[in-house]
Amino acid sequence: GTPNAETWRWNGTAWSLLQPAQSPPPPLTLAAETAPPADVQVLADNERCGSDYMVDVFKSLGFEYVCANPGSSFRGLHESFVNHGGNKGPELITCCHEESSVAMAHAYFKAEGKPLAVMAHGTVGLQHASMAIYNAWCDRVPVYVILGTHADAAIRRGAEWYHGVQDAAGMVRDYTKWDDFPWSLGHFSESAVRAYQIALTPPMAPVVMVLDGGLQEHPISKDERLSVPKLSMPAPPQGDLGAVEQAARMLVAAEYPVLVADRLARTPNGMNLLVELAEALQAAVIDQGSRMNFPSRHPLNQTQRARAPVAEADVIVGLEPVDFWGTVNALRDQLHRSTRRVAKPTAKLISISTGDLYIRANYQDFRRMQEVDLAIAADGEATLPPLIEAVKRLTTADRRRVYEERGIHLAQASRAAAEASRTAASYAWDASPVSTGRLSAEIWAQIKNEDWSLVSSYYSSDQTNWPRRLWNFDKSYQWLGHAGGGGIGYGAPASVGGALANRKYGRLSVAIQTDGDMMYAPGVLWTAAHHKIPILSVMNNNRAYHMELMHVQRMCNARNRGVDRGIIGSQLTDPNIDYAKLAQSMGVYAEGPITNPNDLAPALRRAIAVVKRGEPALVDVVTQVR
Repeated sequence: GTPNAETWRWNGTAWSLLQPAQSPPPPLTLAAETAPPADVQVLADNERCGSDYMVDVFKSLGFEYVCANPGSSFRGLHESFVNHGGNKGPELITCCHEESSVAMAHAYFKAEGKPLAVMAHGTVGLQHASMAIYNAWCDRVPVYVILGTHADAAIRRGAEWYHGVQDAAGMVRDYTKWDDFPWSLGHFSESAVRAYQIALTPPMAPVVMVLDGGLQEHPISKDERLSVPKLSMPAPPQGDLGAVEQAARMLVAAEYPVLVADRLARTPNGMNLLVELAEALQAAVIDQGSRMNFPSRHPLNQTQRARAPVAEADVIVGLEPVDFWGTVNALRDQLHRSTRRVAKPTAKLISISTGDLYIRANYQDFRRMQEVDLAIAADGEATLPPLIEAVKRLTTADRRRVYEERGIHLAQASRAAAEASRTAASYAWDASPVSTGRLSAEIWAQIKNEDWSLVSSYYSSDQTNWPRRLWNFDKSYQWLGHAGGGGIGYGAPASVGGALANRKYGRLSVAIQTDGDMMYAPGVLWTAAHHKIPILSVMNNNRAYHMELMHVQRMCNARNRGVDRGIIGSQLTDPNIDYAKLAQSMGVYAEGPITNPNDLAPALRRAIAVVKRGEPALVDVVTQVR
C-alpha cells in the first residue's frame, strides 16, 4: 500500500519520511530565572564571612577607593566591599588591566597624599601589575596591593592551579617594601594595619597583602570576637641635629649655595618649607621634578638653567636626590661613553635623603654613587624645619646683605631663562603638525584662570618639557611628577588616578597624553567614562615611540649607515591611529585628529566645557616629533 500521506512524502523519485515538527522551547519564566539552585550552601543566621571582617579593617584604614580588574581569587572580598561595605569608603573602581589599577593608585597618592587599595588576581594579576608596581617602587610611592590566591591544593578548581602559587609575592619582592600571607583573621588584621604603616613610613614604597580565598569565604561565628587594630603612624625620621647644624654652617658661609630637590615634598607643606629655606639664604633652587617642590616662577627657581648654577656653586645640597651623581656630573652618550665633572672640584656636597635607609640589590634604581662631604640619612621634608631654624639663627646682618645681592642676580637670571623659553616656544608656531611648544601654550591659555592640575607624566628634559617652562606651577597638586621607573603605559592610567583624587575638590585635571603610552592601556578611557572622572586628555600624537626612534637613529649615525631606516620598528603609522574614535567608542567626548594649529583653541574650549560638566574629554592633536 501507499505510505501514510502524513508521514511520508514523494519527491518525484523516492519516498522520504517526514520529521515531526519541533515545538519551540518554552520561554524562560521570571520564576525560573530567579529561583536559587537546587543545591546551594548559604551562611546560617549566626554566621558571617571572613571577608566582611576584612572590609571592616580596610575601612578603618581610611581607603576611599579600591581599584580592580575582577578576579575569582578575591571574589569573597569583592562581594563584601560592594554589599557589606556598601561600595563606599572604599568604592570599587572597575579597571580593564591590573597595570592600570596600580598606576591609578600611584598618581592618586601623589595628588591626594594617601593611598588607595588595589586588588589583583593570583599569579596572572600580579604579573600584569608588576610593571606598575616597579614604577611605584622606583618613585617611592606607597601602593597597597591586595592579592587573592588559593593556597589549599586539595580544594582548588581547574584554573586555580595555574593562577595559584606557593609564594605569591615572591615575583615582586625585589621591588616592594613588605609583604605577608596571613593564616588567620587575627593574623590578617595585624598585618593589614602593619602593611599600611610600613608603606607610608619614609622611605615609602609598595606593599603586598596575600589573602587566601578560603580565609575570605569560610563562615565564622558572629560571636567570634575579632577586634580592629588601631592605626598609629610613626613620625618620619628627622636628621641628627649635630649634622643639621653642620649643614647650616656650610650654607650660611657659602658664596653660592644651590638647593637641588627631587623627591623632597611628601606633603603640600614640603614646598612651603623649601621656599622658606631658599628665601632665608637667597639660594638658587633646582627642582628636578619627581615631586612639586618649588614654584616654577619663583625668582630663585633656576631649573631652566640648571647646569649654570651647579657649575658656579661652592655648596650643593641634595634634598631627596634621585641621581645626585647626575646632578654634579655629565655623561656623554656616544660610541664611547665618557663622563666629566660639572660642579667645581672644590664644591662641598651635602645630601639629606632616606635613600640610605632602604635599598635593594637586584634592581638598579639607586643610581651611581656620589661622594659627598656630609650625608644625613633622614627624611628631607622632616629635616627642613631644624635646618631652617639653624640657618636663621646663624645668619648675621653682614651675611644677609650678601644674600640680598645674590638674590637680585638670581632673579635676573630666572627672568632671562623664562623669556628664552617663551621665545623658543614661538618657533614653528604656525607649523602643521602642531609644535609641542604651541600645544602647551594653547592649553595654558585655556586653563590659567582655572583651579587646574597637570596629572600626566611628562618624562623629558627641561629643554623640551614645555609645561614646566611656560606654565605657572605654584600649588602642590599642580605637578605629580613622572613614572619613577620610566615604564611606558603609566601615563594614561596615572592621569585618571590623579583626576580621581582631584574630583572631589572640583579641580580641572589636565593630561598631555603621549600616543605610544596610550596604546598600552587604552581601556582606562572606559574607566574614566564609567566612573565619571572628569579629565581633559590632550593627545601629543607624534605617531611614533620617538625617544626610541632617536636611539636607533643614534646607532645608525655611530655606524655610518644614515638615519633613514632608523624609523623602522618605532613609528605608529600605516595605519594612523584615530584616538578620537577610540575614545568615543568608550563613551568619552572626543575631537580630532587636529593638524591645523588654528583649530586647537576652539577644540580645547569645547572639551573643557565637557570636563566642567563632570565628564572626561579627549582632543587628539597631531604634533611635531619634539
